[in-house]
Amino acid sequence: MVTKIALLGAGRIGKVHAKAIAADRRARLVAVADAVTAAAEAIAEACDARVMTIGEIEADTSIDAVIICTPTNTHSDLIERFAKAGKAIFCEKPVDLDVERAKACADVVKSLGARVMLGFNRRFDPHFLAVREAIDDGRIGDVEMVTIVSRDPGPPPADYIKVSGGLFRDMTIHDFDMARFLLGEEITSVSGTASVLVNPEIGALGDFDSASLVLATASGKQCVISNSRRASYGYDQRIEVHGSLGSASAENQRAVSIEIANKDGYTRPPLHDFFMTRYTAAYAAEIAAFIDSIENDTDPSPSIEDGLKALTLADAALRAVKEQKTITLG
Repeated sequence: MVTKIALLGAGRIGKVHAKAIAADRRARLVAVADAVTAAAEAIAEACDARVMTIGEIEADTSIDAVIICTPTNTHSDLIERFAKAGKAIFCEKPVDLDVERAKACADVVKSLGARVMLGFNRRFDPHFLAVREAIDDGRIGDVEMVTIVSRDPGPPPADYIKVSGGLFRDMTIHDFDMARFLLGEEITSVSGTASVLVNPEIGALGDFDSASLVLATASGKQCVISNSRRASYGYDQRIEVHGSLGSASAENQRAVSIEIANKDGYTRPPLHDFFMTRYTAAYAAEIAAFIDSIENDTDPSPSIEDGLKALTLADAALRAVKEQKTITLG
């Protein structure tokens, strides 16, 4: 059986997922929908798919699954719509910008028994996954402290900031999910500080571009997250897990992993320039995992509940920063 998939949203992440589907023999991209017809046509032509409307995709019973890469404010409505249509759903994060709306969406998914996977691709990065495997294998003992560094090479345009939901719901949400993934326990408190150090226009829009957060679990495990919208040296993505018997870390990745030594010293190639090249393998692996869940009739992971928990942490972080106090979660 070949899983027939439709793509909703033909932007840059849509292109990444289309490529991942094309590389998997178990699936075929059969339809593409986008408000910009030319964008949909470009992917459809490259993948031998059809350009269809969202309504046509919804009504087509031959289509098994959809991948949602549309703007965030459409996610919850589309998840509910395609859950009712009986299709498997992969949706980019977040579920919604509003926690209550996300909760309502998760309730609909649960009531229908729909298969929904959230796009937290970093869980599938081979380097980060190797750190998790070291934890599971007991090689570093009990996890005690996690450090996550996540810094973009540059800030997004103002028009994006306006609709992004802010730094914590847009960028740090990946780190909240990774913190849960590595700590192995639910986070019960959030504290931190945030400021505008990169672009004053971001502050004028009511957002932050630099943040440091401290998360803790009920047992006392800790996670420190460092975020910035500017890293002049490239896309900075690092994690370290400190345990009772040692530590495991994943360093920054480069397009070419070499080091040159001469009279001028030691030099290495630059880091990846952004997420589309840094996480290529992760994007392919998460789509493969989504197809696995359809083929094997299993619950996908990360789930919509994982998405809801990450969004709840994003809201808690925003409160912690604005109120300058530790926010305790139930």
